[in-house]
Amino acid sequence: MKRLSTFTISLLLTLCVHAQLKDFHILGGELSNSAVTSVSDIDEVLPRMKALGLNTVLVPFYWELMEPVEGQMDFTLVDRTIDVARQQGLKIVPLWFGAWKNSMSCYAPAWFKRDVKRFPRAMTKEGKPLEIASCFSDNVLQADLKAFSALMQHIAEKDPQREVVIMMQIENEIGMLESARDHSSLAEKVYQEEKRAERYGTDDYADEKFMAYHYARYVEHLAKAARRIHDMPLYVNAAMNSRGRKPGEYPSAGPLAHLADIWKAGAPSIDILAPDIYDTGFKSWASQYAMPLRPQDGGKVKNRLFIPESRCCENSGVRALYAFGEHQALGFSPFAIDKASPKETESVTQAYNLLSQVFNLKQQNSWGLLFDQDDKERVIDDEGVVMTCRHYFTLPWDPRATNGSVWPEGGAMLICLGKYDYLLAGSGVVVDFKTTTEKSQEQQKRLGEDGFAEAGTTSQTSTSKFSGKRLGLLSVDEVTIDDQGQMHYLRRHNGDEDHQGRHARISVGEWKLLHIQLYEYK
Repeated sequence: MKRLSTFTISLLLTLCVHAQLKDFHILGGELSNSAVTSVSDIDEVLPRMKALGLNTVLVPFYWELMEPVEGQMDFTLVDRTIDVARQQGLKIVPLWFGAWKNSMSCYAPAWFKRDVKRFPRAMTKEGKPLEIASCFSDNVLQADLKAFSALMQHIAEKDPQREVVIMMQIENEIGMLESARDHSSLAEKVYQEEKRAERYGTDDYADEKFMAYHYARYVEHLAKAARRIHDMPLYVNAAMNSRGRKPGEYPSAGPLAHLADIWKAGAPSIDILAPDIYDTGFKSWASQYAMPLRPQDGGKVKNRLFIPESRCCENSGVRALYAFGEHQALGFSPFAIDKASPKETESVTQAYNLLSQVFNLKQQNSWGLLFDQDDKERVIDDEGVVMTCRHYFTLPWDPRATNGSVWPEGGAMLICLGKYDYLLAGSGVVVDFKTTTEKSQEQQKRLGEDGFAEAGTTSQTSTSKFSGKRLGLLSVDEVTIDDQGQMHYLRRHNGDEDHQGRHARISVGEWKLLHIQLYEYK
């Protein structure tokens, strides 16, 4: 029998996750770490998440509470979570807080923590034991695997058709801290054996690559068990290697973008490597994890973007619109949404309302827009329709643009419905439309607060005659979209609302769907 390559296995599993979640988009929120540690917590928080407009809740399932006594499983919290989610019409993505959570083994049961001889810890080069179970210990693996398998079996019995539990996260933000790799005796033995083959190179990332492969191999054992017991999409999440830190200074060896090939090779049963994005540079982090299948690159990795954790803030809503619009993301999920202020959750509710309508359309080409004070413009050429997209505060008449305050992010999902036919869903953006020839002859002007050119500010007036065709706004209509994908007219945006036919815009603080139709003239 011909053996399937690692890439083939990975591709087949990717097709599996796409099939199971083909027509579903996770408009999610992740609960804070102690949000479901009692039945009363569950009863209070899940209905509140439904009211915020979520369709999916990411919920920690804790090893220490599930197996407080070795060999004795308690699924009270698991059952209650599934039951209440079903009542509320919510989907659930469990987060297995098993051997590791944010690198540390803090959610392992007390009987596991105390028995360091049976369940040894990782160590630094100096011999300092860490609160991190060693992935090179078979005892650690078997204890974790036994508990996780019991959980998967219980979920299979409780929700056999995957009506509620749609996906599973294995462990949480795996990674080494204080040291790029484990230096315990178990780890050193393997390291010396593999070092002879010079498998990981000799640069600053060699130790991290070694560790990443063995973390991935550990996770693969759990993933394969999950496939056998109750097959569903599986993912692992990563804390970012941000702010110029070196291996050991960030949670090293986790499923990071620069280690994607190693993780895909070591854990082919994992469908998605997912980023937890808290730092600045949201677009850059997202793009690193939106990995299309590229035959010209040898087809090494395939990774659909799923953001299970993002900082919950007033910008969360526009970031969600960007992720779905630009990368056709599987899902987006602000972290600790149960503890966020109404001002922070409002943007999520508003964006999810727009997205739930947009997803009723037959999807066409789309782009994501996300702007701030430093990154305020994007030009998109859609087969001769040149769209100049900007932050709303680039318009001159809003005093918030120049009063010294930090601009809130503006963002949108821009969708092509057909020739000269677009939908803009978002907040805090402005878009104008030109032909390619018109754009090439565009003259830059500085606008006054009335929106017209300030006297004497037109750059070098061209003496050449204008040539070619122009695009105009035929109509800009604010709409809603029903469950069957039919648009319903609310109001016409014209005159002052589209600057006399110059652009389509949605101001900061407003959330709208604009149906934009263009026409060509000469």
